Amino acid sequence: MFTSSIGQKITMALTGIFLILFLIVHVSVNALMWANDDGDMFNRAANFLGENVVPRIIEIGLFLFFILHIIQGLVLEAENRSKRSVPYAVNYGNKGSKWYSRSMGLLGTLVLLFLVLHLADFWIPSRFLDMPHAILKGDNKEVHNLYVLMQARFSVLWVVIVYVLGCIALAYHLAHGFSSAFKTLGVHNKRYIGMLTWLGYAFSIIVPLAFIMMPISFYLGWVK
Repeated sequence: MFTSSIGQKITMALTGIFLILFLIVHVSVNALMWANDDGDMFNRAANFLGENVVPRIIEIGLFLFFILHIIQGLVLEAENRSKRSVPYAVNYGNKGSKWYSRSMGLLGTLVLLFLVLHLADFWIPSRFLDMPHAILKGDNKEVHNLYVLMQARFSVLWVVIVYVLGCIALAYHLAHGFSSAFKTLGVHNKRYIGMLTWLGYAFSIIVPLAFIMMPISFYLGWVK
């Protein structure tokens, strides 16, 4: 499962679909910042995910899937390069395949670097460091104020630029990876492939764009 070419591709597909589901949850929770209620709804959701047992167990699985997806991706990229050391006689460019489908290794590496920064900015402080606190409206419960942390991080221009670039790399990674995952699992016929291709394009645009608008919204003062 983890060493054969077919097994590696299936592992990549399954972990990729799990990470796509994670992105849906992550963007939905983060979108609560636009409620413009001083972060109350966002902090409630973040506190729910941080305190309850099921989300914490899923968080462990998420890290394992991230690591497995990254390792398998790097192994497949290395194997593909080693099998063809001599380039094709004719380079068809985008006529043969899109540039981002030929650059999944590079895009995945950029996403990985962005992920490390993101974890350092938010996950590590919320788990291991002293955090500012907020009182939830209505029940006077004290929770970590991740909203204030977002405000602080996204008030710095270079951080906003890096997040935008990271999300653009994620968008191109998803543009190929979304439909490719389902193809690997056998969803590859005329009835479904067109729908999955366009669904993948829509997902790779809408979700990264939503993530991009979050730091921009804080930096430009659209949310406070």
